Amino acid sequence: MSAAVEKVLEVSHVGFSYHTRTNFGRHHRIEALTDVSFDLLHGETLGLIGRNGCGKSTLLKLLSGIYRPERGTITRHCASVSLLSLAIGFDPQLSGSQNLILSCMFLGHSRQAAMAHHDEIVEFSGLGQFINEPVKSYSSGMKARLGFAVGLTMKVDVLLIDEVLGVGDESFRRKAVRAMKDRIESDQSVVLVSHSLDRMKGLCDRIIWLEDGEIVQVGDPEAVTTAYLEAMEDSESVGNRAAQASGGPG
Repeated sequence: MSAAVEKVLEVSHVGFSYHTRTNFGRHHRIEALTDVSFDLLHGETLGLIGRNGCGKSTLLKLLSGIYRPERGTITRHCASVSLLSLAIGFDPQLSGSQNLILSCMFLGHSRQAAMAHHDEIVEFSGLGQFINEPVKSYSSGMKARLGFAVGLTMKVDVLLIDEVLGVGDESFRRKAVRAMKDRIESDQSVVLVSHSLDRMKGLCDRIIWLEDGEIVQVGDPEAVTTAYLEAMEDSESVGNRAAQASGGPG
């Protein structure tokens, strides 16, 4: 990580909830995040781990500005934040090429700059002639590859990555990991979500473990992932004992 220690993001006591509708038409409130605080430093790669539904993707959307916190504050000491996720911000009716240009402009670049990097982005994505087809015809992997290629090619201050490194064929995954390592070594600030704990340990300077919308632990990648795995094993063991006690499969 870079020797610089200035903060690019400050998250202070952030809470966020959303509502779902039940089968009877009633609304049910779900607390996605309750009281989350941390800083992202310049040049740091920060990982988010936790079980499905713990609030990782919601937190990335808050950091990117797609959602606004209900409680607490997020302070950005930077000009541009890019969220790489499955088709975030893509217009399905437009072609991949048109979405590429718009995505670059949403990141604060000019149309001229987008056009100058167009072919480079297409080459990285591996979409070839599919770049001229409407995005609605793309698979989720194709959309993720295009979003990843835009985010990696066009410089932004903070890069938010939500499971994108796990999509595409093996060749693209290797290329994506190499590109991420190059960005990390060039002092890019990154927040990364991935279910691959080995990959997280290899890429991240720190890791945050989220559980039920709260931070359980933050710090050294090896220490946090070890504690997380031990907790998951304990939880699974308790579940098995409960199933055996109730006469279920053991």
